[in-house]
Amino acid sequence: MPRRKPRPDGRPVRPVRETQAYESGPDGEWNVRRLTGSPSGRTYRCPGCAHELPASRPHVVAWPADSDGADRRHWHTACWEARTRRRPLG
Repeated sequence: MPRRKPRPDGRPVRPVRETQAYESGPDGEWNVRRLTGSPSGRTYRCPGCAHELPASRPHVVAWPADSDGADRRHWHTACWEARTRRRPLG
């Protein structure tokens, strides 16, 4: 892994750690990545609760197992784990 530039205060930037798994549930088969967070400054919209999700927080990225990942979505970890027990938004 390439080294990252240190922060302006001299502390090193924490690299993003992720694990990828295959999950099966009543809502289908999923590829799932669990991310520890990224200092990128990006913000996503969680499809489970429709609230903002900063990339710096640990979260889940999931997409259907039969797709190429173009339709992946960033979820709060709790929203992902509760997705089959909640009513759909909208």
